[in-house]
Amino acid sequence: MIQVLIADDHHVVRRGLLFFLKTQKDIEVIGEAKNGIEAVELVETLQPDIVLMDLVMPDMDGIQATKKIKAKWPQVHILMLTSFSDKDHVLPAIEAGAAGYQLKDIEPDELVNSIRQIIRGENIIHPAATTQLEETLREEENLPHVKNALTPRERDVLAELTKGKSNREIASSLFVTEKTIKTHISNIFTKLDVQDRTQAALYAVKHGLTEGSEIQ
Repeated sequence: MIQVLIADDHHVVRRGLLFFLKTQKDIEVIGEAKNGIEAVELVETLQPDIVLMDLVMPDMDGIQATKKIKAKWPQVHILMLTSFSDKDHVLPAIEAGAAGYQLKDIEPDELVNSIRQIIRGENIIHPAATTQLEETLREEENLPHVKNALTPRERDVLAELTKGKSNREIASSLFVTEKTIKTHISNIFTKLDVQDRTQAALYAVKHGLTEGSEIQ
């Protein structure tokens, strides 16, 4: 069972999420928080697998709560569930340690799939947020030394990772073993100084590293 904590200051939103998630055989909602402070306290008590975190909440917002949770319990996944798709909200959320970023207008089934994908270690960012990021971040200057630091194969892996593919899917695409992909991803994390797949994908978009070994 995937144990979920819901953190949102709107009672109606929490009730709606609870109602739908209770119908899933592999998901269990183990707690609810109406602000960031309660979310941090409940994570300490309940140790959920994933937190559905609202971005704007009283007392402590989702960004602050995410930073505190990831600093103390890095194994807990955070999925931001919000109404904001602009870079001023998306980037801080990912940098704080969120493994995914979804908008509240997504279909319930898509939300459930996002939860399962994040538990499997995949990165999930809503298309609207991704588009906004790409348009904004590509305006920044690329870093040639970062490109050169990655081997051609690592750039291939990063390009596939940015598409949201799992280790197994990347291994199949590049005709190597899944173990080899895990090694490449570990090296990529170290060279880019990122902590997870979502941060690596954002870094790739930000610095023009999304086209695999074709990058010169």
